[in-house]
Amino acid sequence: MPKTCLFPGTFDPVTLGHVDIINRALPLFDKMIVGIGINSAKKPMFSPEQRMEWFNQIYRNHPEVECMVYEGLTINFCKEVGAKYILRGIRFVSDFEYEKAIADANRTMDKTIETIFLTCEPQYTSIASTIVRDILKHHGDASQFLPVEVIKTLNG
Repeated sequence: MPKTCLFPGTFDPVTLGHVDIINRALPLFDKMIVGIGINSAKKPMFSPEQRMEWFNQIYRNHPEVECMVYEGLTINFCKEVGAKYILRGIRFVSDFEYEKAIADANRTMDKTIETIFLTCEPQYTSIASTIVRDILKHHGDASQFLPVEVIKTLNG
């Protein structure tokens, strides 16, 4: 049975921080599913299809990476796709506290699915999709935070 990991998030937009976490986790798993979660409480700047296309472009030479869109509980999506691991990136201690609470709830719902935390490389700790969206909304240059594939789309 392949070791399948789910990296869930909104990825609105995909940042260099997201790519860093995925790239460093790839050697740990046989298959990586990037799960673009639809959260009805959030109003995304980019469509799920656009975010999926970015990941498909970034990982076009990595057949072990697959991108999917899902709604509902992440733990249920893990069961649906056969993922036994959830990958989460940690930038700050506050991220860990929040993510640990979610991991504990997930473990209560299904003890067979483990959450793995990877800390961000120092140069990516300040990158957050929320900040990048704010820069973009105000017509600032967010290119230093974004993969080339995202920048190409934004520049038309």
